[in-house]
Amino acid sequence: MPRSSGNGAVTRSTLRQQIADALRDEVLAGRLQPGQEFTVKEIAEQYGVSATPVREALVDLSAQGLLDADQHRGFRVHEYSVEDFRGMIEARGLVIEGMFLALTEGHPGAVRPDDPRAAAVVAGVRRRGEEAQRAAAAGDLTVLIGYDLRFWRELGACFGNPYLADFLNRLRVQTWVCAVQYLRRLTDLRGELWAGHTELVDALIARDNDTARSIIAGYNAHSVALIERLASG
Repeated sequence: MPRSSGNGAVTRSTLRQQIADALRDEVLAGRLQPGQEFTVKEIAEQYGVSATPVREALVDLSAQGLLDADQHRGFRVHEYSVEDFRGMIEARGLVIEGMFLALTEGHPGAVRPDDPRAAAVVAGVRRRGEEAQRAAAAGDLTVLIGYDLRFWRELGACFGNPYLADFLNRLRVQTWVCAVQYLRRLTDLRGELWAGHTELVDALIARDNDTARSIIAGYNAHSVALIERLASG
């Protein structure tokens, strides 16, 4: 039997993910604008790598809804509408509600208060939330997005359902990609960005789902109102 080159496959897979992550960050930072087109060759030359992992990374980002593939012109950054944003917020809310139910009903994989891991997990989530809040208060969108995504990824893991957590992370990335095209129109974002991360953590620790739901509802309403205002000019 032929010997498999396992290390080569792992290296290519890692490079594929690194390129996908880098391009996602370029979109989130606004350096790749909605509708902007590029080819596999251009990206491969930019990063100094072969075309194969680049093509795979671009296909991955297309599957996540961040890019559009054109058979003849390569790829372009997906352009989301305000209606898309509303739909994402609705979907995101439903996923979060599922997590609240998992917590209430005692999902076997959820982190419980009497679990020895609980204090460390909660402390880590809170730190991400505090950093996100500081970035929001400062109007630093790039830093906020990084910490916000980590906050929700780690918080989602506490609920014990990796499928829900993974889906929520994808939705949050899409939501941010959609939002940044509007948010970056403002030169000063101080006072505009949601910063209720630690308040939400406190409610969840107290098993106060009513307060947690109220916080999320306020967050969603704030987000939609802000994007609608910016989109209307």
